[in-house]
Amino acid sequence: MSAVEAVLVDPEVTQPGVYEMPEDVYHRDPVPGGSLSSSGARRLLPPSCPAIFRREQLHGRPPKRAFDLGHAAHKAVLGVGAAVVEVKADNWRTKAAQETQQAAYADGKVPLLTTEVQQVEAMAAAIREHPIASALFDPARGGKPEQSLFWQHQQRVATPEGVQQVWRRARLDWLPALTASGRLILSDYKTAACAEPTAFAKSVFNLGYHQQAAWYMDAARALGLSDDIAFVFVVQEKTAPYPVSVCELDHDALHIGRILNQRALALYADCTRTGRWPGYSEQVELISPPAWVVREFADTTP
Repeated sequence: MSAVEAVLVDPEVTQPGVYEMPEDVYHRDPVPGGSLSSSGARRLLPPSCPAIFRREQLHGRPPKRAFDLGHAAHKAVLGVGAAVVEVKADNWRTKAAQETQQAAYADGKVPLLTTEVQQVEAMAAAIREHPIASALFDPARGGKPEQSLFWQHQQRVATPEGVQQVWRRARLDWLPALTASGRLILSDYKTAACAEPTAFAKSVFNLGYHQQAAWYMDAARALGLSDDIAFVFVVQEKTAPYPVSVCELDHDALHIGRILNQRALALYADCTRTGRWPGYSEQVELISPPAWVVREFADTTP
């Protein structure tokens, strides 16, 4: 099965499908009335809350210096993304470097020091040398980078209607061609402090990557791209020699991710229906000490 691919001309999405569009259009959300992304779903749930999600939905998130290297690495590996502006300076302490940085941000570009540009080029070269990662992102095998998927979800709600339509969206790093057996192998590129699989597992559950994997697989399935879908993370360290690992989440991780996604969808449906975007809690919360604190004072008499 395959979904109809479309190229976005009008800056609105009113029909489910696979679209090609600039990254900034996707993040501004071209669905009239709004849609929910994987990152948005994670911002609705602890340790965030609906109030924070709503603020970012209305006003966006300011650029962060910490994300610049990752954005540039994505462009170097995938071939698309915001343009990189090389700032020929040793650091960001000079006024000229800072002004160039702010001008790049204002133009929607990614400012990098010369050493960082060289670093990103070396990272892309390391990806091309990895036998699996290089194949996953190889244009010669078919596929396109940065494809945007939009689909409709029927969310159960406690209203007389019983359901509420929620638009969902996802932006794939790479949408490949099907394998000979009809399998669709989705891949997502991540930069990390450590790409060793056990260390990356901690990032998966700290950052909600299990939710992302489940969300993207559900997107491809909902649009009929394939009945047989796999999802892997291509993880790369940001320091030399820029080692790479390719990681796939097991059934339990994806199951937990789908449970959390369902909670986020239910919360999103409720907030959009009522117009209320609460903070962390609207009641008094009882705080208990962590287990290690209890153990430390277990034999102590006041």
